[in-house]
Amino acid sequence: MGEHNMAQGRPNVVVLFPDQLRAQSLPLYSQRYGAQQIATPNIDRLASEGVTLDNAISNCPVCTPARAMLVTGRYPQTTGHLINTTRTRHSEISIADAFANANYKTAWIGKWHLHTGLWPALDRMPQHPDWVPEGRDRLGFEYWRAYNQHMVYFNGFVHKDDWNYERWEGYETDGLFNYAQEFLDGCVDDPFLMFLSPHQPHYTPFEFAPEKYYEALPNDLVLPENVPSEQVENTMVMMRHYLAMILAVDEMLGKLLDDLERRGLVENTIVVLASDHGTQGGSQGVNPWSKKNPYDASIHVPGIIRFPGVIKAGSRIDTVTSMVDWFPSICGLAGVTPPRSIEGKDLSDQWRGGAQHAQSDSAFIMNFSKYFDWFKNGAEWRGVRSKTHTYAMWLGGKEELYDLEADPLQMKDLSAEPSAQELLIQMRTLLIEHQRRRQDHLGPCEDAKDWLDDQRRVVKNAFGELSHPESVPDWSLLSG
Repeated sequence: MGEHNMAQGRPNVVVLFPDQLRAQSLPLYSQRYGAQQIATPNIDRLASEGVTLDNAISNCPVCTPARAMLVTGRYPQTTGHLINTTRTRHSEISIADAFANANYKTAWIGKWHLHTGLWPALDRMPQHPDWVPEGRDRLGFEYWRAYNQHMVYFNGFVHKDDWNYERWEGYETDGLFNYAQEFLDGCVDDPFLMFLSPHQPHYTPFEFAPEKYYEALPNDLVLPENVPSEQVENTMVMMRHYLAMILAVDEMLGKLLDDLERRGLVENTIVVLASDHGTQGGSQGVNPWSKKNPYDASIHVPGIIRFPGVIKAGSRIDTVTSMVDWFPSICGLAGVTPPRSIEGKDLSDQWRGGAQHAQSDSAFIMNFSKYFDWFKNGAEWRGVRSKTHTYAMWLGGKEELYDLEADPLQMKDLSAEPSAQELLIQMRTLLIEHQRRRQDHLGPCEDAKDWLDDQRRVVKNAFGELSHPESVPDWSLLSG
């Protein structure tokens, strides 16, 4: 199979996309954040065989908005995904559509969260099947072993070709890996695009992880300096669960890499590790499981890409990589034509070791709502994350400015420092330019309620009223 695909010049693509995995908790990023509590041999192995992105950023650190950026290559101001559990427009052209157009088999395995699922929710902590209907709600992914959003990690459930569901066997990372093997078994001589999206290391009200991962943790955890005393107790409890789940993800990656080797697919398979956002882990005094914040704990995610013979093993680049850049960059690396609807940049030449470009120097970062699933005023901010600084402006006028080189844990706000005023003006100007490009307006979240209809389908975005939410895509956007 591997030799056949190589002859065709069409590499396979596997994307491991865990939920809420922050760069800060991985040894891979210890040079910036200091020593870590765990060993992640498989993540380190992947990095040693590929390129590590030192500035991969979640532009909107909330599940649905971030995932929509990954899958469509477009910003929340365009997709209309400002909050979780929003149904994606059928007209969005996805990364699956682009690869299917190039005759790839496609698969989504695990958490989706680009639909309403069961809405109104039967309870706030779903513990039942959460269906995504067949057709355009799955955005072109053919093999489907997925759920919209539930938090049952042991013997949880996915849907398949229709509304029926089945339970995976054991813990989620093991169960989803079994589906990955099933999909790969069916690919034969066809190139494939496979997304593996475990919920770990996300919060659950139920059981977090098998005992063996807790046993591998140090007895005494050490928290970063930016966790204030009032958050230490909560964070200690949270961090044991969080790190245990990271170990599960690392083991899942190891099994995946070994399986690709067993199948003879290593040389012609692009392997990507990324995440939708991070987690605060008590830093800056924020609730440990929260994200939604303009700090690296929330927005700085891991990024690794392996493609033997094309990407230099063990390399690192500091290009600022936005969530919208993954789709066109993966296409660029695989030689697949992306749709003209893309708003991100193709960074694949930089992944290969090419020159970096000035337009990649900052990411537009944002949060819309105080709540994850409802429009609620009170947490609106916009900002800019460059290689060296983070700037954020909150609705109401509060500003924050951090020097990431001198202060990687973001403990000293420079916005009121006389010596930083020139830089502050530059960052404000850069933010205005990002907002202008996206037609973005920093206003009360509840003003955007009319972006969704009563079925939580997107009917309006920053550019105005939209066609029917179940309109068919303009497939001409996929032509060369």
